[in-house]
Amino acid sequence: MPRARVARPLAVRSTNDTISAVPPAARPEDPARALNALRSAAAVRKRCRLVHDWVAAGQSPHFELDEARLDDVAACVVDVTRAAYPDLKIPPHSRWRHFAAGGIDRWARIEQRLAAASTRDRARAAIDLATVSVLLDAGAGDRWRYREASTGLQFGRSEGLAVASFDMFVAGAFSSDAGHPLQADAAALTTIGAETLARGFQVSEQNPLIGLDQRVAILNRRGQALAAKAEFGSPRRPGHLADYLAQRCPDGRVPAPLILNAVLELLASIWPSSLIVEGINIGDAGFHPAVNTRDVTDRIVPFHKLTQWLIYSLIEPLAMFGLTVVDLDGLTALPEYRNGGLLIDLGVIRPRQPITQPQEVRSELVVEWRALTVTLIDNLLPLVRNRLGLGQAFSLPELLQGGTWSAGRKLAFEKRPPKGEPPFPLLTDGSIF
Repeated sequence: MPRARVARPLAVRSTNDTISAVPPAARPEDPARALNALRSAAAVRKRCRLVHDWVAAGQSPHFELDEARLDDVAACVVDVTRAAYPDLKIPPHSRWRHFAAGGIDRWARIEQRLAAASTRDRARAAIDLATVSVLLDAGAGDRWRYREASTGLQFGRSEGLAVASFDMFVAGAFSSDAGHPLQADAAALTTIGAETLARGFQVSEQNPLIGLDQRVAILNRRGQALAAKAEFGSPRRPGHLADYLAQRCPDGRVPAPLILNAVLELLASIWPSSLIVEGINIGDAGFHPAVNTRDVTDRIVPFHKLTQWLIYSLIEPLAMFGLTVVDLDGLTALPEYRNGGLLIDLGVIRPRQPITQPQEVRSELVVEWRALTVTLIDNLLPLVRNRLGLGQAFSLPELLQGGTWSAGRKLAFEKRPPKGEPPFPLLTDGSIF
């Protein structure tokens, strides 16, 4: 995958229940508009900040903060970043880093097979691949491994999921057209079953993968969403998102938050663990008492972790298509257990008492932890920029890649060997973490 043209920033309720959060008299005239406004990076950032301020004021029964330790986090992240990228040429945090696991340029295999295709067709294939792979990328569990037949290498966790989905893509598992195997289309995604995915991911009793059925459900729902949207061309493919964005941004500059808004609108129906309020699918969100809006959105904190991960992973394919993604800092940090674990392991977020029992991902405690992660990494960004001497030229996706995710993983393996588990146990179905 060629380097993207990364534009620099300028100067529980049941997750499937329909709920009514407040009495009708307190609702805005247009509840749907208020709820749809939660499908944005700005809403994620604003509401996570409310949670942060609530915890900083000492109102949390779960955590307290020691933000003076952010300097220690910055030092750790800078050390990890310089070790991985001594020239400080840091690519954006994206699925493409995992596709190169083991130092292997796997994308070159696809480029060779698409040598006669146009650059834009190769870009559409890259978007298809990244989209499907990201949708399958939630916690795999510490027992699952994938053995790559072509190299004999074994990978677990994110790298294993990436390589397994890559191999399935190359084999045409996500295409309904045998003549065009290197694509993902609505017909194939709608009908793919658990047996196919289990076979492709080498799942067995001895090699269990968390959330297999949930991953299949996400693919099926993605196919259905594609089939219903003319914006995805014919055949309906994720790759046609590039054409849609090119039409909306004729100057070739596409703000990252705009991509997120568009994808959330088009993907809102696919998440099996979505929060649904008054019939509107908000997506990855939870409840927290720090958010007091006295309307239909009361207590709701959105995150959109996997969708933002997808947007980060589209930066490079969209560059191939001829589009430059701008306003990268308009997205947020990814609230998952590597970034969040880094902040706990270095003492910025401190549990008030040991967390020994497994926590539901929709619990108040986990929602709070995720919200703190978003805001604290925003606060960390200028500290790392200063230490690296890069100023505004250092973007949020570079911080994540350089970066917080790698530092979080490194510390997890040091503190909780041999598996590098999260800082406390999580109950997950494989669709968020």
